[in-house]
This record gives sequence, structure tokens and C-alpha cells, in this order.
Amino acid sequence: MALIDNGIYVDGSRRHTPASLDETYERLHEHGGMAWIGLFQPSEEELSSVAAEFDLHPLAIEDARKGHQRPKLERYGDTLFVVLRPAWYIDETETVHFGEIHLFVGPSFVVTVRHAARPELASNRRWMEAHPELLRLGPEAVLYAVLDEIVDGYAPVVAGLENDIDEIEDQLFAGDDAVARRIYELLSEVIGFQRATSPLRSMLEALLRGAAKYGTHQELQNRYRDVLDHVLRIAERADAFRVLLESSLTVHSTLVTQQQNEGMRRLAEASLAQSEETRRLSKQSIAQNEEMKKITGWAAILFAPSLVSSVYGMNFEVMPELGAEWGYPIALAGMVALGVGLWVVFKWKRWL
Repeated sequence: MALIDNGIYVDGSRRHTPASLDETYERLHEHGGMAWIGLFQPSEEELSSVAAEFDLHPLAIEDARKGHQRPKLERYGDTLFVVLRPAWYIDETETVHFGEIHLFVGPSFVVTVRHAARPELASNRRWMEAHPELLRLGPEAVLYAVLDEIVDGYAPVVAGLENDIDEIEDQLFAGDDAVARRIYELLSEVIGFQRATSPLRSMLEALLRGAAKYGTHQELQNRYRDVLDHVLRIAERADAFRVLLESSLTVHSTLVTQQQNEGMRRLAEASLAQSEETRRLSKQSIAQNEEMKKITGWAAILFAPSLVSSVYGMNFEVMPELGAEWGYPIALAGMVALGVGLWVVFKWKRWL
């Protein structure tokens, strides 16, 4: 049953509690006063019934039927159509949830259409019934009471978001890898909160501008101004939260860039050290090669005389130049010539 609560109010007091919409219409025609009808996810027939009885505009009824509307205030003749987005903070999941309430406010009726389980508005009705002097001011007093309750309900959301942002600041400088995702999620919630709260300023200002034209009581004007003051403060906090979160994203990006630069610097230093070691080893290898060339060259130079002398040291009787008078000097000269020749070759090859 979509009809949650239903009352006929005369002179600020509840006189009847009809059991159906049809009975509500009858009682209202009989006794006058104001009808306050509370609907929760009403059916097509129920919306059509109140639309026909109170001559509600088809476009407003279409919005109330579909839901998912932005906060707004529209006037169709002497009837106000108001869409509000209440919000509440869930501590267990650290998330913000949003509801949707539509109000039709006419000269002798208020119809509230809820599309979410929260807020119930029952406490709001009880509070109004406990203040007949305010309820006596008519349907716009009910509109004020609903606005005031929803705006007051934003305060815990602000406190929860503020606490989450404080936690993010701690995570940000602690190097938590999950902080970027949390910032994006929280920024999305803040933007959604801004969409719910920001239009209230223009809505309340419009109500105050039209107060004289539509005969809004001075007491209600004062109360609208009080709600507007709360809305402005909440909007300022929401704007500040968005700036803080966007700045946090910038800081996180900077910190990540710094970490990447530090990592690249360490890699560059390691690469440079490795290159330096490779260069040192290359120099050492080249020096060793040069030494080996020198050793090999001198070994070859010394080997040539040894080869000649070893040949003539063999104990053979028949050998060239054994009986020559100049054989010994010629052998020595050959050894020297061979050694000098090898020295000249190695020097030209830069082995020595």
C-alpha cells in the first residue's frame, strides 16, 4: 500500500485520518482545512487519482512517476512542484546514499511522494503536529518543515565526508597504494552531494522572491532564510571538500611522479656505475693485451738467436760453415740481424 500516512488538518490540528484517498477528498470537501497525503512509491492509479483531484500538471506527475529527477522547484499556477534529494551517510561502508522526495504544494493540500525508504518523514509530521501554530500557516509550512529536515540531515553527511578526507590525507603521505582509488570514489560522492545540495540555494531564493506575490507568511519567510543560511554553509563545505580532493589528486600525482623519478635516478646511477665498471674492465683488458703483445714480441726477438745457436749446438759433423774461418762472426751477426729485424717489425706494428 503506497499510502503511508494521511491527515486532514483544520486550524493547525489533525481532525481526521482517512483510510483512503477517496475518503480524504470527501473529508477535505466537507471540513475544509488542509490535506497532507504521504505516498511511498505510488502506483499509476494513485498518482492519477491525486492528479485529477488537485488538478496537478501532467509534466509534474510524469516526473513524480519516473523519479530520478534533479532537485528543482517549479510552479504550475497556484501549485508548487518540488523535488528534493535527501542524503545520509553509512558509517559501515563509508559511503553517501541519496533518496528522492517529490512534493506537490497547493492552496489546501500537500502531497509527498517518496522514491526511497529514507527519510520516512513520520518524525517530521509528528513535529509539525506538535507545533500547531506553525502548521496553522498552511501547506507552505509543511514544505518548510520537509526542507528543514532534509537540510539538517546533510550535517552528518558533511561530518562523515570530512572524516574520510582526513583519513585520505593520512593515507596520501603514508604512501598507501589504494589511496588514488579512494580519492576518486570520495570525489564522486562529493560531486553527487553537490548535485543534491547546490540547487537548494536557488530554490529557496526563488521562494523568498515570490513571497510577497504569493502571500507567504512573514514567519515562513524568516524560516526559509534560516534554511537558506544552512544550505549556504553546507554548499561552502561541499565546495571545499571538492577542492581538497582535487588537490589531493594533484599531490598524489606529484608524489607518484617523484617516486618514479627517484626510481629512474637510481636505475641511471646503477647503469652509470655498471658502465664505469665495464669501462674500467675494458681498459684493464686493453692494458693486458698490450702487455701480452710486448711479452710476445720480446719472446720472438729472443727466440731468433736461440734458434740459430741451438742449431749450431747440435752434434752433427756435416753442417754448413763449420770449417769457415768467419763462421762464428757470421752466426753472431745473423743472430743480431734477425733480432733487430724482428724488433723493427714489432715496433712498426706497435707491439713494442
